[in-house]
Amino acid sequence: MRDAEKTVGGMIDKLKTAFIGSVDTEGFPNIKAMLQPRKREGIKTIYLTTNTSSMRVAQYRENNHACVYFCDARFFRGVMLRGTMELLTDRLRNINLPVVQGI
Repeated sequence: MRDAEKTVGGMIDKLKTAFIGSVDTEGFPNIKAMLQPRKREGIKTIYLTTNTSSMRVAQYRENNHACVYFCDARFFRGVMLRGTMELLTDRLRNINLPVVQGI
């Protein structure tokens, strides 16, 4: 891959679904499909939106290790990025913005 940031960034921007991974209290991986990211800063910081009562929010508060996977089924290619999840809260709308960083 000549320019990973450009290639992966383009994939993120085009795809409508992202799959996020978290770790449950027993140490097992959990995967969830989410809508495409709200925003991204390169491929190192990716902003997603979920509700404050979601199971993932509780899991990320316990263990912030995370991954996000993007899959282009048409060409059967994908990319998994891993890092830590930071939770940003929008108190007005009662939502959390999981942010995957340091991928």
